[in-house]
Amino acid sequence: MLDDACCERIREAAGSPPAGSTPLSGGCIADVLRVTLEDGTSVVVKRDGGPAPSLDIEGAMLRDLAETRTVRTPAVLLDDPDLLVIEHIENDGIRSDEGGAAFARQLASLHACSAPAFGYPRDTLIGSLAQENAWMDAWPRFFAERRLLPMTRLARDRRGIGPEDAARLEALAGRVEDLIGEGPDRPALVHGDLWSGNVLWKSGAVAGVIDPAISYADPEIELAFIDLMGCFGNAFYRAYEEALGIREGFW
Repeated sequence: MLDDACCERIREAAGSPPAGSTPLSGGCIADVLRVTLEDGTSVVVKRDGGPAPSLDIEGAMLRDLAETRTVRTPAVLLDDPDLLVIEHIENDGIRSDEGGAAFARQLASLHACSAPAFGYPRDTLIGSLAQENAWMDAWPRFFAERRLLPMTRLARDRRGIGPEDAARLEALAGRVEDLIGEGPDRPALVHGDLWSGNVLWKSGAVAGVIDPAISYADPEIELAFIDLMGCFGNAFYRAYEEALGIREGFW
């Protein structure tokens, strides 16, 4: 249920008071609701009542992606740490190869956005986990020191892995250059968390993407994550390669 104070904040942000709400799936870092407004429109509302809410980071990432004018994201109406109000993008889950290919071209346009180094102007999040983004010039060291090692330490501290596995991952991070090479010629802006739950389909086309974990990275990490999660089929990869290219040896 939405309390009176929350309803008033939604009204101020959306221009119409809430008339009803239904829970949505997801919500690993917050309660997620589809809220129907009295004017007949809908918004998505996330609430985080924890001791250190950070929904403003998600809102900032959505705004940053929107500024690229490449992939569609929901408009942000309010992005306070404890309350995020965004546009509701209609979706029905119906996919198609043509829609995947069209999205590949949009994603290639996003990946064409670059920066002088790997990282981001501020730290971000992937789900509920902190994502360190302090700038580094070399992709392999960035991947090791900003991704592998922080997640290794977190998993060890939370007893998700034992000391032996932590030591193996630390050794892996020490030889990451030998395993993945020098990296791309230039950093690419990536969504960072493109699994099926974050891609909204409508009538065979991608209607929008949500819940980003952005940074300037090697675009291969995005493509590999998509392949791992089974988000898109072969038509997606063919269209992406035609639009921006996939480096030899990726597969």
